Amino acid sequence: MSLEVREYKDLNLNFQAHPVTKDLVKRTGNSAIIGAIRNLLLTNRFEKPFQPNYGSRVRSLLFEDVSFIIANVLRTEIENTITNYEPRVTIQSLKVEAQPEENRYVVSLSFYTNNLEAPVTINLFLEKVR
Repeated sequence: MSLEVREYKDLNLNFQAHPVTKDLVKRTGNSAIIGAIRNLLLTNRFEKPFQPNYGSRVRSLLFEDVSFIIANVLRTEIENTITNYEPRVTIQSLKVEAQPEENRYVVSLSFYTNNLEAPVTINLFLEKVR
């Protein structure tokens, strides 16, 4: 019995045109999932019409003082948001490290996509936008 390998596709939100076909460029595979996770984490609740619970509190938590307590709250928020709204992935590990000197958090996320056996790891820097 073979597993069905499914290729994930998504729009590139930069809305770049393909140089030859002039169509919108699309993201595929892990790039599509990574983009979806970033958009999900940086979308505030009540920002998406008719889906008030979609999104996370990550952006609002960035305006708290950078501390290890808020890093733990961010970790819980990120884990819950991905678990609830991104069914294509299973989290393997998630670390949120507070860097008070740089006034930011470093997020290291490792996850499995539902159609691949190798884990994908991404690192994000979360900091206030001035």
